Amino acid sequence: MKKEVLIVGLGLIGGSIALGIRKEHDVRITGFDINEEQLRMAISLGVIDEKAGSLEDAVKNSDLIILAVPVAAAESLLESMKNYSFKPGALMTDVGSTKNEICKRAKELSHKVTFIGGHPMAGSHKSGITAAKVHLFENAFYVLTPDAEIQSQQIDTLKQWLKGTSATFLEMSPKEHDEVTGAISHFPHIIAASLVHHVEAEEHRDANVTRLAAGGFRDITRIASSSPEMWRDILLHNQQSLLRLLNSWDREMQRVRVLLEEKNHGGILEYFQRAKDFREGLPQRKKGAIPAFYDLYVDVPDHPGAISDVTSILAEAEISLTNIRILETREDIMGVLRLSFRSEEDRDQAKQQLGLHTFESYIL
Repeated sequence: MKKEVLIVGLGLIGGSIALGIRKEHDVRITGFDINEEQLRMAISLGVIDEKAGSLEDAVKNSDLIILAVPVAAAESLLESMKNYSFKPGALMTDVGSTKNEICKRAKELSHKVTFIGGHPMAGSHKSGITAAKVHLFENAFYVLTPDAEIQSQQIDTLKQWLKGTSATFLEMSPKEHDEVTGAISHFPHIIAASLVHHVEAEEHRDANVTRLAAGGFRDITRIASSSPEMWRDILLHNQQSLLRLLNSWDREMQRVRVLLEEKNHGGILEYFQRAKDFREGLPQRKKGAIPAFYDLYVDVPDHPGAISDVTSILAEAEISLTNIRILETREDIMGVLRLSFRSEEDRDQAKQQLGLHTFESYIL
């Protein structure tokens, strides 16, 4: 008899995990989502086998339950499940970006089901079930946050279930997870949003601010375009870590202020040099907490059909673009295209193909 898997939430993450599970296991996958269109598409695409008649009935028959929903929704589901019956030996996990509060809430169900917090640290700039890919988590870190009482055998069982994601599993406590992701993901999103607010305020002084922000500024603040509702929930669930980081940031900015007030040439140079050295030492080929942007910048001559030439070369090589944009604020060359790709492999292949046709391109 086939094992039963329940995916609650059929978006990009839930759909991609379902595809990974199906890749390695002969299972029956049931889906539950408040969006009927997502459910219909999930069945049509073969991501799930059927939709749940009711969540309570689906939970009762499932060997593995995955809560692939935002943190606040997961908390609400866990509260509802206090009255549910679970299959003996069932495992449950989630995919939330914060873990401490979720794991505390899930502990109230520990007499019914084994819950192991999870956070697959990969994503995409597309959403919904149609964007789900079996290779979405390949080479990405997938953090598991088991409670101290969870047995290693149960953790291994969950890893086996998720083997088809081809992710790299890490184990840490819920508190450590929230501290780490607060520093490398949650806090940078605050900074990006703050930079945008700052420029919006500066626009009142000079309208040219937004005109010139169309280039590099948009690039470094891309993550500020993420879901406001999602980031509201993340900030509130990781409040203590982020308050600590904000205090640390205040001290960092005060340090820069002093260097500037003192016109400390050597100190300012060292400040930027140390940042440059540390950044260049960061891993390049691993997926991290913030989805990577696989962008290629292409210098294009100022003549009719140049952009068409670039896209034709990529089309002939069967390389798919996810986005193309003309950058306007370049003074040293006639024009530059920013091409965005689904993967590092696509980007590298595009660079090679364009080079064969004498187009100069570079990766920042």
